[in-house]
Amino acid sequence: MQEELKKYPVTIKLPVQWGEMDAAAHVNNLVYMRWTESARIIYFEKMGMDTSFTSGEAGPILGWQDCKYIFPMTFPDTAIIGVRMIEINDRFLIMESAVFSEKHQRIAAISQQKIVPYSYKELKRIEMPESWKEGIQNIEKR
Repeated sequence: MQEELKKYPVTIKLPVQWGEMDAAAHVNNLVYMRWTESARIIYFEKMGMDTSFTSGEAGPILGWQDCKYIFPMTFPDTAIIGVRMIEINDRFLIMESAVFSEKHQRIAAISQQKIVPYSYKELKRIEMPESWKEGIQNIEKR
């Protein structure tokens, strides 16, 4: 697992809560999406991106996401979520998030997200800010 985590320049740890399990006695699918969202916001902040969603500057909006569930996590455990950028162009970003089980030392899920630069003031998609590209380069080159 440690080798796999090295692929992700931003990681966070979140404890699995008892209430995050569902009737099937494992972490509910939606929780994985919440975890990846939390890690994605940390990545954005490290980029220097405005994550207030209220300024006149460009903000991120989620265009789509998917998730492949590989191993069912349960309480007690700790999720380690890694995030990296896998595609950058002038219209959108594609990010990858991997969720690992600390207890079992293995991957539990992998997700991709399409992030679109968006003007929350004008309510429309905008061109990719150069500051985003620079911020991503600073994170990914580590």
